[in-house]
Amino acid sequence: MQRRDVLRLLTSAAVVSSLPLEMLQSLQQARAEVGPTVGLRTLNAHQNETITTISELIIPETATPGAKGAKVNEFIDLLLTEWYDKPDTERFLQGIADADAASQKQFGKTFVQCSAAQQTQLMKGWDNEAMAYVRTSKLAQKTKSAQPPANFFYTVKRLTIVGYYTSEIGFLKELGASIIPPKHAGCAPLSEARS
Repeated sequence: MQRRDVLRLLTSAAVVSSLPLEMLQSLQQARAEVGPTVGLRTLNAHQNETITTISELIIPETATPGAKGAKVNEFIDLLLTEWYDKPDTERFLQGIADADAASQKQFGKTFVQCSAAQQTQLMKGWDNEAMAYVRTSKLAQKTKSAQPPANFFYTVKRLTIVGYYTSEIGFLKELGASIIPPKHAGCAPLSEARS
């Protein structure tokens, strides 16, 4: 599967439950690359902190680690560095700047400087915009008209979900899933299948 195909699927319909096995394996391979990389290559410290905060608010730590523990920020940095085209990377980074601008306008400080309640309030507004984007995008598909420009928060949510559920923490601990079954149960006798 080509990088562009993976990215296109990441920004389309349902994420983890409908991922083809080939794409899931590609994403897990990308996740594996996060391990040996040292430091961020695209996100600067402030952008990284913003993405880490947003992703942790999307998937917070509970009985299992959240997005921060799964290093979703590093996964996103890897995609921005290795998989995204330059214009897409720049659009994503501009989305972070726009998020800070909206936060500055509403609360007089950057997103990461806001209180948890203020961050949640901002994210609820962004989520409403993301859902409007989804509706517009679906309508564009039905009417075969031009797709609206990508929505930053929608993209962050999708990348957070994919990054989390393709990590060991998300896939094994949270979902309790395995790509390769741990054992082969064999065929069931026909009489059992009819019951």
